[in-house]
Amino acid sequence: MTTQTGRARFEAGNVTFIVQHELWDGNIQDHSDQGVVILVEVGGETALRFNCFDIEKSYAYAPDGKNVQYRMDQTVDGNPIGWSVKTIKNSLGAMLTTAGYGDAVGALDMSAVSAALEDVDSTARIKFAGERNTVKHNRGTDIIEAGNIRFGLEMRRQASGDGGLAIHVLSDLAGNTGRVFTEETELLAFDCFRDDPHYHYGPRNKNHRIFWDKTLVPDPLGWCLDQFKTGKLKAMLERAGYPGVAADLDEDLLSSVIPQVEARGREMESGGIPPEVTPNLVR
Repeated sequence: MTTQTGRARFEAGNVTFIVQHELWDGNIQDHSDQGVVILVEVGGETALRFNCFDIEKSYAYAPDGKNVQYRMDQTVDGNPIGWSVKTIKNSLGAMLTTAGYGDAVGALDMSAVSAALEDVDSTARIKFAGERNTVKHNRGTDIIEAGNIRFGLEMRRQASGDGGLAIHVLSDLAGNTGRVFTEETELLAFDCFRDDPHYHYGPRNKNHRIFWDKTLVPDPLGWCLDQFKTGKLKAMLERAGYPGVAADLDEDLLSSVIPQVEARGREMESGGIPPEVTPNLVR
C-alpha cells in the first residue's frame, strides 16, 4: 500500500488542490520511488493527478476512473513540480474537460485558482525535500573492508518482531580517514528479514526500496551474494546515486572479500534474531 504523508488542501472555488508526499516500494507498487503528488478534485472526486517523483514524472486524467496517463518529458519539461503548476494554471479548463468534468469548467474562478497554485507550488517543493523518507541504520557489528567500500553486518530485530541479517554497504564520502570530518555513508542496505525482506538504494539519499518476492527469493542472503559475485554491485551503487564510488571499486579485491562476507553472514544467521529491538540511529 502506498505510504502517504501530510495531505495539504487548498480550496479554489469549485476545485480543490491536494498536495501529498508518497513513498512507493518496488514489487508492491509499480516501482520503487518517492516524491510529491498534486491532485485536482472536483466535487470530492479526483479529476487530475500529477506525479512529481524521482523517477515517475507523469499525469493522469480521471485516475480513479478511465485513468488515461501521459508521461512528462524529462528532457524538455524541466522540474515536474514547476511544470505541473504551470500546466494547471494554463490548461485547467481543457484538462478537466478531457477528464470528464467539463460541467465544472464554466464555474472556474481562475483568480482563486492562481492564488491557490502559489501555495500549491511552495508546499509541494517543501514536501518534496522535507518529507522524503530516508533512514540511518547502525553501521553493523562486524565490519569487512573491501577497498573504497566496506560491508557492515548485523542481526536486527524490528519492533514488529520481524528481523534478520542486515548488510550495510558503506563508504567514506568526505574528508579522509585521517580527518575528524570524515563522513561514512550507507550507500546500499540489504535487510534479509524473515517476514518482509527488502533492500534500499541510497537509504540516506533517495531511499528507493524494493521488497523481495519470498516465493522467488526464499534465501535473500544468497540473492545478495549472487549479485556481489556476478559484478552487479557497481551498477547498484550507480543507481543509488554514487557513481564516483562505483568507478573506484576494485573488483579483484571485492571478489576476494565476498567469501568472508558469506561465511560470517551465514554464521550470524544461524544465531537467530536478537531478543532486543535494534532501532535505527535516526527515526
